[in-house]
Amino acid sequence: MAALKNLLAKIDYECIQGTLDKEVSDIIYDSRKVVPDSMFICIPGAIKDGHEFAADAVTAGAGVLVVEKEVELPENTGVTVIKVQDTHYAMAFLSAAFFDYPAEKMKIIGITGTKGKTTTTYLVKSILEKAGRKVGLIGTIEIIIGDTHIHADHTTPESYLVQKYFRQMADEGCDTVVMEVSSQGLMLHRTQGFTFDFGIFTNLEPDHIGKGEHKDFDDYLHCKGLLFKQCRIGIVNCDDAHWEAVTQGHTCALETYGIDTEADLCAKNIAFIKEAGNLGMEFDASGLMNFHARIATPGRFSVYNALTAIAICRHFGVTEENVKTALLTAKVKGRIEPVKVSDEFTLMIDYAHNAMALKSLLATLRAYEPHRLVCLFGCGGDRAKSRRYEMGEVSGRMADLTIITSDNPRTEEPQAIIDDIKIGIGRTEGKYVEICDRKEAIAYAISHGEPGDIIVLAGKGHEDYQEINGVKYPMDERVLIQEILEGR
Repeated sequence: MAALKNLLAKIDYECIQGTLDKEVSDIIYDSRKVVPDSMFICIPGAIKDGHEFAADAVTAGAGVLVVEKEVELPENTGVTVIKVQDTHYAMAFLSAAFFDYPAEKMKIIGITGTKGKTTTTYLVKSILEKAGRKVGLIGTIEIIIGDTHIHADHTTPESYLVQKYFRQMADEGCDTVVMEVSSQGLMLHRTQGFTFDFGIFTNLEPDHIGKGEHKDFDDYLHCKGLLFKQCRIGIVNCDDAHWEAVTQGHTCALETYGIDTEADLCAKNIAFIKEAGNLGMEFDASGLMNFHARIATPGRFSVYNALTAIAICRHFGVTEENVKTALLTAKVKGRIEPVKVSDEFTLMIDYAHNAMALKSLLATLRAYEPHRLVCLFGCGGDRAKSRRYEMGEVSGRMADLTIITSDNPRTEEPQAIIDDIKIGIGRTEGKYVEICDRKEAIAYAISHGEPGDIIVLAGKGHEDYQEINGVKYPMDERVLIQEILEGR
């Protein structure tokens, strides 16, 4: 229980009904989950408005309502009604107070950008743990609290959940948190109620623009920039054309990193590594830290991810040896993740599930001059058909062989999706085979692997299920590969 007056300490409000002398059992923003003596916050959503359910919340036992506009309530309920300007914004501060400001007990690192957030959070976690720190993680794939892994529904959870996870991390003994910060999370004030110790900008490309997201690119850019008014030290990729616009009006100290531009921390002498079925990169870190580094993932963007992690971790007094060891050993599930099947050829798993991501992935792998570049993928059902045509065309043009298979067919027939992909490939002269069953398709890719090949399984990435007619069946590509190898 928490005293209502204490919860309201850091927000502007008006008490328009009832008394402030109350204890609050929990903070709720879904009327179906109201418990006695809880505070129900009326959040306007994209589909439903929480203000419509205020009366239901009171009937279910809520003792306090937080609103930003008038609501109709039953008479003589004794409920306290608090009015604020923005309930999303208020919820962040109310939640921080309810969990007793856990962010103040840890160092908080927030990473924003169109690409690189997920990989960089895992790299930072790996490096800092090699240096003896205990690190919690909040991201697109999962939330990690000690040995507990929680499936993530959003890149940046609602502010109440952020504060709840912070509290659990602090209680678990974490001294540091690294989290992905989405533009949506910033726009909806999910990261208010505390100050980031470090805010990081990786890059910016048009994305998340449309109904229910950002109205245009300027809005997307503006929301990314909010991070640099909520952190103490900002660390930005100055190779990105938008970095100055993103940091305009910043209230933090700024540091830069880059490859092509003079920056506080640079990567020089970049080279590709290809040996015994493994792909990687090496480079010289120069400036704020100076040492030679090797990383176990391919591509120039992997150098950017590593450079970002180095720029962050140097603030924690991490040694060069800790950084070098972690960069070589850190893996991110489903992000150009190598799976060892042979010394003769390379096999990787990646989440690329649209044309832009697949094009970037295949271009990265093509730079290693493989004997053949083999791309295995399918497309999700109940999604735009244009994605299938586009991915088929990209793979047809960029891969030497495409293996078309099933992804998450959802309520569609897998063969119908494959037929759509073939329309895209038909616009090219690319060779392909079609094998509907994904395990059989992977087995084909492995058994037909030739010396020097790079084989990429695209689309599923970190997912460990296949969705068919509303049911998620267990299917982890790593497990499938193991079963295939054991059965050979």
